[in-house]
Amino acid sequence: MPGVQGYYALAAEALAERYESVSFETVHQDFLPLLPAAPARVADIGAGTGRDAAALAARGYDVLAVEPVPELRRVARRLHPTPAIRWLADSLPALPGLAGETGFDAILLSAVWMHLAEEDRPPAMRRLHDLLAPGGRLFLSLRHGPPPTNRRMYDIPTHETVTLAEQHALRSIRLRDNGTDHLGRGDIHWTGLAFEKGHL
Repeated sequence: MPGVQGYYALAAEALAERYESVSFETVHQDFLPLLPAAPARVADIGAGTGRDAAALAARGYDVLAVEPVPELRRVARRLHPTPAIRWLADSLPALPGLAGETGFDAILLSAVWMHLAEEDRPPAMRRLHDLLAPGGRLFLSLRHGPPPTNRRMYDIPTHETVTLAEQHALRSIRLRDNGTDHLGRGDIHWTGLAFEKGHL
Protein backbone atom coordinates (compact mmCIF):
# COMPACT_ATOMS: atom_id res chain seq x y z
CA MET A 1 0.00 0.00 0.00
CA PRO A 2 1.41 3.41 -0.89
CA GLY A 3 2.27 5.80 1.89
CA VAL A 4 -0.30 8.45 2.70
CA GLN A 5 1.97 11.32 1.71
CA GLY A 6 2.95 9.58 -1.52
CA TYR A 7 -0.67 9.22 -2.55
CA TYR A 8 -1.49 12.86 -1.85
CA ALA A 9 1.65 14.03 -3.64
CA LEU A 10 0.72 12.17 -6.82
CA ALA A 11 -2.94 13.17 -6.68
CA ALA A 12 -2.56 16.79 -5.53
CA GLU A 13 -4.02 18.48 -8.62
CA ALA A 14 -6.97 16.09 -8.96
CA LEU A 15 -7.72 16.30 -5.25
CA ALA A 16 -7.65 20.08 -5.36
CA GLU A 17 -10.41 20.09 -7.96
CA ARG A 18 -12.55 17.83 -5.76
CA TYR A 19 -11.88 19.50 -2.42
CA GLU A 20 -12.32 23.04 -3.72
CA SER A 21 -15.68 22.15 -5.31
CA VAL A 22 -17.30 22.16 -1.83
CA SER A 23 -17.22 25.25 0.36
CA PHE A 24 -15.86 25.52 3.88
CA GLU A 25 -19.31 26.65 5.04
CA THR A 26 -20.96 23.54 3.56
CA VAL A 27 -18.48 21.06 5.00
CA HIS A 28 -18.24 22.65 8.45
CA GLN A 29 -21.70 24.14 8.94
CA ASP A 30 -22.08 22.44 12.34
CA PHE A 31 -18.83 23.99 13.61
CA LEU A 32 -19.49 27.58 12.52
CA PRO A 33 -21.47 28.65 15.62
CA LEU A 34 -18.71 27.25 17.86
CA LEU A 35 -15.77 29.10 16.33
CA PRO A 36 -14.11 31.68 18.60
CA ALA A 37 -14.60 35.35 17.80
CA ALA A 38 -12.10 36.76 15.35
CA PRO A 39 -9.34 37.69 15.56
CA ALA A 40 -8.17 34.47 17.19
CA ARG A 41 -5.32 32.03 16.59
CA VAL A 42 -6.42 29.03 14.57
CA ALA A 43 -4.38 26.03 13.36
CA ASP A 44 -5.62 23.99 10.40
CA ILE A 45 -3.72 20.72 10.72
CA GLY A 46 -3.67 18.67 7.55
CA ALA A 47 -4.66 21.76 5.60
CA GLY A 48 -4.46 20.10 2.19
CA THR A 49 -5.30 22.48 -0.63
CA GLY A 50 -5.97 25.38 1.73
CA ARG A 51 -9.73 25.69 1.30
CA ASP A 52 -10.46 25.80 5.02
CA ALA A 53 -7.40 27.87 5.94
CA ALA A 54 -8.34 30.48 3.33
CA ALA A 55 -11.94 30.64 4.54
CA LEU A 56 -10.79 31.09 8.13
CA ALA A 57 -8.34 33.81 7.11
CA ALA A 58 -11.13 35.59 5.21
CA ARG A 59 -13.16 35.57 8.44
CA GLY A 60 -10.38 37.49 10.19
CA TYR A 61 -8.50 34.70 11.97
CA ASP A 62 -4.73 34.44 12.41
CA VAL A 63 -4.25 31.12 10.59
CA LEU A 64 -1.46 28.58 10.73
CA ALA A 65 -1.88 25.92 8.01
CA VAL A 66 0.03 22.71 8.70
CA GLU A 67 0.49 20.35 5.73
CA PRO A 68 3.26 17.76 5.31
CA VAL A 69 2.90 17.19 1.54
CA PRO A 70 4.85 19.78 -0.48
CA GLU A 71 2.75 19.23 -3.59
CA LEU A 72 -0.42 20.10 -1.68
CA ARG A 73 1.20 23.17 -0.14
CA ARG A 74 2.25 24.31 -3.60
CA VAL A 75 -1.31 23.92 -4.94
CA ALA A 76 -2.71 25.67 -1.86
CA ARG A 77 -0.44 28.69 -2.23
CA ARG A 78 -1.43 28.99 -5.88
CA LEU A 79 -5.16 28.74 -5.19
CA HIS A 80 -5.14 30.88 -2.04
CA PRO A 81 -2.27 33.41 -2.31
CA THR A 82 -3.00 35.30 0.87
CA PRO A 83 -0.40 36.56 3.36
CA ALA A 84 -2.94 35.95 6.14
CA ILE A 85 -1.98 32.25 6.17
CA ARG A 86 1.33 30.99 7.57
CA TRP A 87 2.28 27.59 6.11
CA LEU A 88 4.26 24.92 7.93
CA ALA A 89 5.48 21.49 6.80
CA ASP A 90 4.65 19.21 9.72
CA SER A 91 2.35 16.37 10.78
CA LEU A 92 0.83 14.53 13.71
CA PRO A 93 1.38 12.89 16.09
CA ALA A 94 4.41 14.89 17.23
CA LEU A 95 4.18 18.18 15.27
CA PRO A 96 7.85 18.95 16.03
CA GLY A 97 7.72 22.13 13.98
CA LEU A 98 5.39 23.59 16.59
CA ALA A 99 7.78 23.05 19.48
CA GLY A 100 7.27 25.77 22.05
CA GLU A 101 3.99 26.98 20.51
CA THR A 102 0.83 27.06 22.61
CA GLY A 103 -2.24 29.20 22.94
CA PHE A 104 -4.27 28.31 19.86
CA ASP A 105 -7.90 29.34 20.30
CA ALA A 106 -9.06 26.67 17.85
CA ILE A 107 -7.59 23.72 15.97
CA LEU A 108 -9.25 22.14 12.94
CA LEU A 109 -8.57 18.56 11.82
CA SER A 110 -10.72 17.99 8.76
CA ALA A 111 -10.39 14.46 7.30
CA VAL A 112 -7.08 13.91 9.12
CA TRP A 113 -7.65 11.74 12.22
CA MET A 114 -8.54 8.75 10.01
CA HIS A 115 -4.89 8.49 8.88
CA LEU A 116 -3.50 7.94 12.38
CA ALA A 117 -2.68 4.40 13.47
CA GLU A 118 -4.00 3.28 16.85
CA GLU A 119 -0.67 3.75 18.63
CA ASP A 120 -0.35 7.32 17.30
CA ARG A 121 -3.74 8.56 18.49
CA PRO A 122 -3.02 9.02 22.24
CA PRO A 123 0.19 11.08 21.71
CA ALA A 124 -1.56 13.04 18.98
CA MET A 125 -4.47 13.91 21.26
CA ARG A 126 -2.08 14.94 24.04
CA ARG A 127 -0.21 17.17 21.57
CA LEU A 128 -3.45 18.83 20.47
CA HIS A 129 -4.42 19.46 24.10
CA ASP A 130 -1.05 21.07 24.76
CA LEU A 131 -1.34 23.36 21.73
CA LEU A 132 -4.73 24.74 22.73
CA ALA A 133 -5.23 27.74 24.97
CA PRO A 134 -7.39 27.22 28.09
CA GLY A 135 -10.94 27.02 26.79
CA GLY A 136 -9.64 26.50 23.23
CA ARG A 137 -11.65 24.29 20.93
CA LEU A 138 -10.74 21.28 18.78
CA PHE A 139 -12.86 20.57 15.70
CA LEU A 140 -12.42 17.10 14.26
CA SER A 141 -14.17 15.14 11.52
CA LEU A 142 -14.27 11.34 11.41
CA ARG A 143 -14.70 9.38 8.17
CA HIS A 144 -16.80 6.22 8.34
CA GLY A 145 -16.99 3.59 5.63
CA PRO A 146 -14.68 1.16 3.86
CA PRO A 147 -11.08 2.45 3.81
CA PRO A 148 -9.55 2.82 0.34
CA THR A 149 -6.89 0.35 -0.76
CA ASN A 150 -4.48 2.95 -2.14
CA ARG A 151 -3.49 4.61 1.15
CA ARG A 152 -3.45 4.01 4.91
CA MET A 153 -6.75 4.90 6.49
CA TYR A 154 -8.85 3.68 9.41
CA ASP A 155 -12.56 3.70 10.19
CA ILE A 156 -12.21 4.93 13.78
CA PRO A 157 -15.26 4.55 16.03
CA THR A 158 -16.73 7.80 17.31
CA HIS A 159 -16.88 6.58 20.91
CA GLU A 160 -13.15 5.76 20.85
CA THR A 161 -12.28 9.30 19.80
CA VAL A 162 -14.60 10.90 22.35
CA THR A 163 -13.20 8.73 25.15
CA LEU A 164 -9.62 9.50 24.15
CA ALA A 165 -10.33 13.23 24.04
CA GLU A 166 -11.96 13.16 27.45
CA GLN A 167 -8.93 11.31 28.86
CA HIS A 168 -6.90 14.32 27.71
CA ALA A 169 -9.15 16.92 29.31
CA LEU A 170 -10.98 17.77 26.10
CA ARG A 171 -14.69 18.01 26.91
CA SER A 172 -17.14 17.06 24.18
CA ILE A 173 -19.37 19.99 23.22
CA ARG A 174 -20.74 18.78 19.86
CA LEU A 175 -21.23 15.37 18.27
CA ARG A 176 -23.11 15.35 15.00
CA ASP A 177 -23.48 12.66 12.36
CA ASN A 178 -23.25 14.74 9.20
CA GLY A 179 -24.83 12.05 7.05
CA THR A 180 -23.81 11.56 3.46
CA ASP A 181 -20.47 12.48 1.99
CA HIS A 182 -20.26 15.94 0.37
CA LEU A 183 -18.32 14.45 -2.54
CA GLY A 184 -21.14 12.06 -3.36
CA ARG A 185 -19.58 8.79 -2.18
CA GLY A 186 -22.58 6.75 -1.13
CA ASP A 187 -20.69 4.35 1.15
CA ILE A 188 -19.02 7.14 3.15
CA HIS A 189 -20.41 9.30 5.95
CA TRP A 190 -18.86 11.64 8.49
CA THR A 191 -19.15 12.56 12.15
CA GLY A 192 -18.30 16.08 13.31
CA LEU A 193 -16.84 16.37 16.82
CA ALA A 194 -16.05 19.49 18.81
CA PHE A 195 -14.17 19.58 22.12
CA GLU A 196 -13.19 22.28 24.60
CA LYS A 197 -9.97 22.24 26.59
CA GLY A 198 -10.03 21.90 30.34
CA HIS A 199 -7.12 21.05 32.67
CA LEU A 200 -5.27 17.72 32.86
